[in-house]
Amino acid sequence: MTASTYRPRFTFLRKALGAVALIAVAQLLFYGEEPGATLGVFALAWTAVVALTRPDLRRNRAALGALLVAVAAGLALVDDPDPLDWCLFWAALASAVLLPQHRFGSAIGWTRRLFLHGLVTPVAVLQDMARLRKVSPARPGTGPVAVLAILALPLLGGATFLALFATANPLIGNAFAAIRLPDFSSALFHLIFWSFVLLLVWPSLRPRHALLRIGETSAFERPRVPDVPLATLALSLVTFNAIFAIENALDLAFLWSGAPLPDGVTLADYAHRGAYPLIVTALLAAAFVLVAARPGSSGARSRFVRRLVLLWVAQNLLLVCSSILRTLDYVAAYSLTGLRIAALAWMALVAVGLVLIVWRMLAGRTSRWLVNANALAGCTVLAAASVADPGAIAAAWNVRHARAGDDLDLCYLERLGASALLPLIELERRAGGPILRDRVTYLRAQTLGRVEREQADWHSWTWRNARRLAAARAMLGSSPPLPRPAPDGRDCGGVPVAPPAPPPTAPTPLTEARQP
Repeated sequence: MTASTYRPRFTFLRKALGAVALIAVAQLLFYGEEPGATLGVFALAWTAVVALTRPDLRRNRAALGALLVAVAAGLALVDDPDPLDWCLFWAALASAVLLPQHRFGSAIGWTRRLFLHGLVTPVAVLQDMARLRKVSPARPGTGPVAVLAILALPLLGGATFLALFATANPLIGNAFAAIRLPDFSSALFHLIFWSFVLLLVWPSLRPRHALLRIGETSAFERPRVPDVPLATLALSLVTFNAIFAIENALDLAFLWSGAPLPDGVTLADYAHRGAYPLIVTALLAAAFVLVAARPGSSGARSRFVRRLVLLWVAQNLLLVCSSILRTLDYVAAYSLTGLRIAALAWMALVAVGLVLIVWRMLAGRTSRWLVNANALAGCTVLAAASVADPGAIAAAWNVRHARAGDDLDLCYLERLGASALLPLIELERRAGGPILRDRVTYLRAQTLGRVEREQADWHSWTWRNARRLAAARAMLGSSPPLPRPAPDGRDCGGVPVAPPAPPPTAPTPLTEARQP
């Protein structure tokens, strides 16, 4: 047997045992429990099983790099599990599984292959079961029908005699009455849970490479879009530059310089109305540049058109910067939220994409390079978001920049949960009046109690909340203040609910005075 035809023995058995081990780990960590750092523990165990059962991954540098990214995402899940961390982990692990057999190519093609890999998940187990039946066919007389025919008479006859004896003999009857059958509904739920875990992990142990060949087709091997006539392109760019110059001039006059706005228009309105539509405008402009001035086209070869494109992209960058400034002004006027942090990150990505488009045109890069560069920038932002806590950032900023208690949306802080615990403690210290301090004390006490209950259960324990709880206890001391009693409860902002009004009493009927 040559080295090229050698195949390790018992590989399928190794993978089956690995799947059983992962099912057991999932049963211990998740069944009937609230997930916490256990999600990261399962992710790390899954990565370890894949690495042990798939030695080809360890011999491929790209796959090994993806495995390391999966480990990093698993550690992020241990620190503070959220859907983004889990998606990054799954994408990294699936990439590690597929890279030994598939070339990466472009980010678009790879995303399509990952989607297909997840889509054919239920098929993987069924295909392998069908293969096992073909490899180990049943011998004559050992099929299900034959076995049932052999066992039918002894089972039915034995059950009949036992039933008669149970009726005739009270000892046997009492023994049967004492038997408690297992809860079949619980067994069914366990079976469903185990099946779900098996369907989840099995494709990473035995991926369906034959079904993923669709990803080999490049997303860019298509008929080229016809070139835009040079005169049309030049006239369009002149028109677009003139229109964008008007918008940018207005932004420079009112947004950047701080000049007073016309009557009836506030800075907050001016900032909020333009932040997101201008980003859509920049995206449309980027799409136009991609089509009209791609490398090798007549527009890209024209020096005049290239200069107009550069001027227009520069105006788009100014437009994106104005959108960022609008969002920051709106945050200063109102408050910071996790969604606004995400919007700022998205605007920065749009600016990076515009710069990459210009570089692609000047350096003659391919569309594949542009897609992969933008995908790398997007993955970098997602990786940063997976280890950060936007809720905690927003809560800390709002508390730090609050000018008075009325400026704070305490209901938003309450919805943030554990992310707002330390900012609430800081606000409790800084609260100037007894009413605001009582409201914040109530919210802090509720949040602290929730975090302590979650951390007391090892299933829902997280590393980040452990650090957060230790810092909170150090700030509060051994005897933290308690809120005032509120018999009728409080609303989301900690305001005591007013007691219900007493029901109206019926008027006392007037009686006629008796005559003497």
